[in-house]
Amino acid sequence: MDALSLAQIALLALAGLTAGAVNAIAGGGTFFTFSALIATGVPPIIANATSSVAITPGNITGALAYHREIRKHGPRFIGLILVSLAGGLLGAALVLLVDNQQFRALVPWFLGFATLLFTLGPKIQAWTRKIRAREQADPSVRPNRLWGRVFQFFVATYGGFFGAGMGIVMLAGLAITEGEDHHVLTALKNLLAMVIQLVALVMFIAGGLVSWPHCLAIAVTAMIGGWLGGSIARRLPAKIVRLFVIGVGATLTVVFAVR
Repeated sequence: MDALSLAQIALLALAGLTAGAVNAIAGGGTFFTFSALIATGVPPIIANATSSVAITPGNITGALAYHREIRKHGPRFIGLILVSLAGGLLGAALVLLVDNQQFRALVPWFLGFATLLFTLGPKIQAWTRKIRAREQADPSVRPNRLWGRVFQFFVATYGGFFGAGMGIVMLAGLAITEGEDHHVLTALKNLLAMVIQLVALVMFIAGGLVSWPHCLAIAVTAMIGGWLGGSIARRLPAKIVRLFVIGVGATLTVVFAVR
């Protein structure tokens, strides 16, 4: 792959900065990094893998931020961790089995699905709160943790393959089956996302799918964006950021669909 021009480096750096910030506030950073990589001429599969690897440091720091909750409750969630490991491995392996033409055909569907998840995010959260309230009101109603593991496996598989919007679905499933407080659920979600991304990272690197110059241009500014996002979150409502991400996602879905 040719050396990056200054304009391409600037585009990737801006995408990384934006992705890091929106991930810290509302999620959806993959929209920005993946599309920027495509815009700089990276083939779809390599763009997907490079984007995944580039945002992994942010997922790691996101998990470490909840180290107290993870240390206290982590051993109880070994089953979910193993299921996430297996699903992430399968998802990343599936990426290695498709070619760029096949993956490109799937991209509009994945972008559309992720955009739908962000659009329905508040409704999904309200739905899970209602289910939890019913379970707490009626002791005879118990969450089905087996189905929770099955659901998490499919979420992890999607996360290993593409992953945009994964956190929303994962958090909803965990809220129904685990019944912990918000901080514990967020800690668990970040931990599982880190596991999924790390196993995908190993697979993508082993498969030679990562463009390191592009990856570094994004990763450095994504970490800065993540730090800035924490400060912005105190001043800017997450709803505004979510609407911005939804608009970008819808636009990209149409662009990739008509290509």
